Amino acid sequence: MKKLIICLLSGFVFMSCLGQKKEAVESITEEPTKPEATEVWEPIPPTVIPGNNNEPPSDAIVLFNGKNFNEWVSIKDSSSVKWILNKDGSMTVKGKTGNIQTKRNFGNVQLHIEWKSPEDDEGIGQQRGNSGVFLQGRYEVQVLDNNDNDTYANGQVGSIYKQSIPLAKASYPTGKWNTYDIIYHTPKFDTDGEKTKSAYITLLHNGILILDHYEIKGTTEYIGWPKNVPHGKAPIMLQDHGDAVSYRNIWVREL
Repeated sequence: MKKLIICLLSGFVFMSCLGQKKEAVESITEEPTKPEATEVWEPIPPTVIPGNNNEPPSDAIVLFNGKNFNEWVSIKDSSSVKWILNKDGSMTVKGKTGNIQTKRNFGNVQLHIEWKSPEDDEGIGQQRGNSGVFLQGRYEVQVLDNNDNDTYANGQVGSIYKQSIPLAKASYPTGKWNTYDIIYHTPKFDTDGEKTKSAYITLLHNGILILDHYEIKGTTEYIGWPKNVPHGKAPIMLQDHGDAVSYRNIWVREL
């Protein structure tokens, strides 16, 4: 009899627990009865006014508007920029004067930049229309004229130099203006200097997605493997590779 009572009590407790679990599950999965139950009203996103006629949006920091080099300095000695300021509102690399970089430091950004290779460049491979956009001064998005000009796939136009192969070739004909729209998220490092999260980049070349949330492995080295030395915000850099590549309409939104 005692065993029977114990079994009955155990069964009652089990059924009671099962019932409680069922009620809990039902309460979690119960559908809202009013549309307001799933509406979220805050925070309210800020209003950004899109630019008209290729103008930057209202919250952008204009880095180059074709009038001066006020936002830039030479890498060599932080002196004034020696590149060529053109009458059409663009600038052109002046060979052997060195890379240039922004005076400001940046982290996560949306970057818009337009570039074109020279029409009369007769170089081959990496020696035709070569330049680069360096995020945080370390991670290069390759600028190159690959029209009828093959090179290694992880060094072609739109690549993260020596790391990624773009999803497509999307260049306009030689001498025509190209557009890069870049979404970039910085790497993270702990207090010991170890990388805890990689940098990521999404790149649209002339409106075509060619890098889709690509994980940057580290610095883009000409020789050797990527390195991951800890750093914070840093300038955007444009490369003097010796070719007369031109740039215009450069702006950035901090994310």
